[in-house]
Amino acid sequence: MEISFAKYQALGNAYLVVDASAMEIGTDEIRRLCDFRTGIGSDGVLFGPTYPDDADFGLRIINPDGSEAEKSGNGLRIFCQYLYDQKLVGTQVFTVKTRGGIVRARVFPEQQLVEVSMGQVSFDAVQIPVLGPAREVLLEEIAVGQRSVQVSCATIGNPHCVVLMDTLGTEPTEALARELGPLLEHHPLFPNRSNVQFLRVLDRQNIQLEIWERGAGYTHASGSSSCAAAAVAHRLGLVDANLTVRMRGGDITIAISPEFEVTMTGPVLVVCRGELVTRESA
Repeated sequence: MEISFAKYQALGNAYLVVDASAMEIGTDEIRRLCDFRTGIGSDGVLFGPTYPDDADFGLRIINPDGSEAEKSGNGLRIFCQYLYDQKLVGTQVFTVKTRGGIVRARVFPEQQLVEVSMGQVSFDAVQIPVLGPAREVLLEEIAVGQRSVQVSCATIGNPHCVVLMDTLGTEPTEALARELGPLLEHHPLFPNRSNVQFLRVLDRQNIQLEIWERGAGYTHASGSSSCAAAAVAHRLGLVDANLTVRMRGGDITIAISPEFEVTMTGPVLVVCRGELVTRESA
């Protein structure tokens, strides 16, 4: 079977966009297609659009390991740019429904930017979820391997665990993300696993991240991680409400309202378009 696709990248975070009619593709096929050695290579597959009753468009986000993500900031920006390129939207505000909630979005074609209002961040253990009593999960010590690390957790429709690098006395590095990321992703405190961010505050308007993404592994950039980490830093009083998140893949600008509604703005570029040949038809 041949399936039309488009591949986009947002700050080095790449996704395949496939029509929702192909959602029957199985987990093994997803893994093959996302692998750079056996398929197109991507950080996940976006199936859409669908047309729910309560939003303009619907989207399903599948990780490279075949699991389904509630929300992805870079994935959402890519999907919004895809909708614009398909002439399904113009420059007006529109809504997209994901498992992690409904977001508002707008494409700025001249600047090659997409803005997404990602929703409200919560630090509540029940909502994230994090095991233990009801509380805001801020600056808690947990054991990870042979280390003790201080974490703050949040949800913006998907779970996040933020490690402040000042508490480790070191810089955020890829090696550290690869070492502690999978341990934190699968930590017993997180029943739904967690995305993990290693955060360094540069000044009141800038933070730096290294990221371990749930279901995908080490990644150069993540939109939802940027939103969650920025919100944690702001909640702790370390940064202002408008700031830039600096990652290996590039920068995202974040605006945080007094109610912790977070809006992100970042670039999206098309990589290629073509036909996917599934294993069944190969």
